[in-house]
Amino acid sequence: MSRRVPRSRAPLALALGAALAAPLAIGPPASAADPYTVTPLKFTVQAGGRSCTVDADLYRPAGVNREHPAPAVLGTNGFGGSKSDGSTDSIGKAFAQRGYVSLVYSGLGFGRSGCLISLDDPDIDGAAAAQLVDFLGGKRAADDGTTADFVTLDGPGDPRVGMIGGSYGGAVQLATAAVDHRLDALVPMITWHDLAYSLDPNNAVGGSGVPGVFKWQWTNGFYLIGEGQPLLQPSLDPSRINSLTCLHFVTQACRTIHTLNSGTYPADRTAELLAFARRVSPVSYLRRVRTPTLLVQGQADTLFNLNEATATYRTLRAQGTPVKMIWQSWGHSGGPTGPATGEFDLSKGNLETSYVGRRVLAWFDRHLRKRTHADTGPAFAYYRDWVTDPNRTYATADRLPALNRTLYLSGDGKLVDNRNKVARGTRGYTNRLIPTSHSESSLAGLIGLRDSPPHDTKGTYLDWTSKPLDHPLDVVGAPRATLKVHSPKAERTQNSGDAADKLVLFAKIYDVAPDGTRTLVRRLVAPVRVPDVTKSFTVTLPGIVHRYETGHRLRFVIAASDDAYFGNRGIKPVTVVGGPREPGVLRLPVAGS
Repeated sequence: MSRRVPRSRAPLALALGAALAAPLAIGPPASAADPYTVTPLKFTVQAGGRSCTVDADLYRPAGVNREHPAPAVLGTNGFGGSKSDGSTDSIGKAFAQRGYVSLVYSGLGFGRSGCLISLDDPDIDGAAAAQLVDFLGGKRAADDGTTADFVTLDGPGDPRVGMIGGSYGGAVQLATAAVDHRLDALVPMITWHDLAYSLDPNNAVGGSGVPGVFKWQWTNGFYLIGEGQPLLQPSLDPSRINSLTCLHFVTQACRTIHTLNSGTYPADRTAELLAFARRVSPVSYLRRVRTPTLLVQGQADTLFNLNEATATYRTLRAQGTPVKMIWQSWGHSGGPTGPATGEFDLSKGNLETSYVGRRVLAWFDRHLRKRTHADTGPAFAYYRDWVTDPNRTYATADRLPALNRTLYLSGDGKLVDNRNKVARGTRGYTNRLIPTSHSESSLAGLIGLRDSPPHDTKGTYLDWTSKPLDHPLDVVGAPRATLKVHSPKAERTQNSGDAADKLVLFAKIYDVAPDGTRTLVRRLVAPVRVPDVTKSFTVTLPGIVHRYETGHRLRFVIAASDDAYFGNRGIKPVTVVGGPREPGVLRLPVAGS
C-alpha cells in the first residue's frame, strides 16, 4: 500500500486503522455519469457457529441483465477497513466501469458487518464469502429479497467470479478458494502465507518448530485496531462482542497475542499459538486451492515480505494450480505508486497504463471473460527501482533466480569471494538489556512520525564487508547465510523448556556506498531464534530486489537486537570463530548470472 499517514496526532487506533485499511488504492471517484448502479445489501450468514450480517454493495453495469449477463468480481477490505473505505469501494467502481458485476463487502468484524475477527479463517471468513458467491450464482437472495440473475454462470449456481484485494482482503481470497471451488480467478495482493512467520518470524531454516522473534509493533498495532473497534465503528452488532478479556477477536487470536506479549514461550502454550496461527493461514490449506492465482507482493513491506508470496507461489505451482507472481515496489511500508513511476495505483486512473494493472486486467480477461488469446504474462516479474524509464521498470523471467553467488565470512571481518581468502580470527559482541539496533518503526510511520535511519551500536553486532564491486550486482530474491556462533550462556539455558531462553539475533545486508553511506534495503531484517547454538544454522533473509552499484560494497551483519522486535532474555555474549576450514557462507540470488 502507499502509506498515507495523518499529520495530526490522532488517537493511535484511528491512525492505525486509517493506514492499514487501505492496502489497495484503486478506482477513480464516482460521478453521476458512471455507467453502473450501486445497491446496498445485507446478507445473514452462518460463520463459525454464529449468525451475523454482512454489509455489502452491489455494482451493476448499465446494460447487464438476465439476457446480457456479465462475470463478477468480489472484494473486501484490509484490516480495520470496510466496504466504504477508499480502497474497497473503488474495487467495485473500477471493475463495474469495465463491465464486471462487482460485489464489495465489509469483512467479518469490520464496518457494519457482524461476527468476530477471525483472521481470515477459511472455516469462518471463507465460508462467509462462499455464501456471497451463492448470491452471485442465484442460489440465495439478499435479506431484502434482491437476487442476482445477471451474472454469467458456468453451471447451475456456479457464477463466473474472481476476487481481488490486498492484505487482509488478499488472504481471504485463498481462504475462500479453499472451501469453494467455484471461484475462477484470484488476485491476492501484499498478503501473508503463514501468520506465525509474519508476526513471530524465525528465519532459521528448519526452525519452524521453535517460536520466533515477536514483531511487537506491527502485531500490537493490529490488535489495538481490533479491540478498539468502538472508536472506529459505533453501535457494534452484538455478534461482534466476545468477552471482557477478548472483546472483538476469536478467543484463540487473543490468547496468541497475549502469549507473544508475555515474552515467555513454554512448549505447551507456544505449540498451541503456532498451531492456531498456521491453521488460519494459507500454509495449512493451500493444498485445497485450485483457482488460478496472480500473486502481487510488495518489496517495501516489513509486515508481509516477499518470502511469503514466494512460499505460496512455490506451493501452488508444485501442485499444478495455475499461478504467476509479480513483485511490485509498494507494500505496507510504503513505496512509489502512480503514472510517474509506472506503478499500479487505480486512484490515479492507471489500470490500463500500469504494468501490474494490465496484468490484472489480462488475468480476469483470460479466466473470467474466457478470452483465450489474452496474454497473462510471464511466470515472474519484478520492479527495478534503478530503472528510470517507467515503461521498463519491470523485468520478467520464467523462474526465480537461483542462489548462484557465494561469499565467505572471513575471520578478519571481510566478505570474500574465495574460500582460500578466508583468514582465521575470533570476534564477538554482546547484547544489552535494551535494544541497540534499529531497522524500522512501523508504529512511528503509521502515526505520521519520521522514522530514523537504521543503525547499530558498537559492540552489539558483527559485520563482514566485501571489497568494492567492479560491476553492478543485481540481487533478486532471498539471500541465505550459514554460520555458527558460540554462546556459553545460551548453551546453558537453551534447553530450559522455555524457548525465550534460546539465543536471538538479527541478520541483515547493507549496501555501503563509496562515501560510507549505508543503506539497509527496504529496512528488512531476518530475526532468528537459534534452535541450537552448538550447531551451524542457516538463515533465509527476506527477499529483495536491489542493484549494488559499481564501487559499492556488501556488508553482512548479525546484531544482538532490533527495537521493532522482542530480543534476548538476559545477557548472552556471542563469539564467532572464522577460518578456512568451516567458514560462514553468504549465498546470493543474482539475476543475469
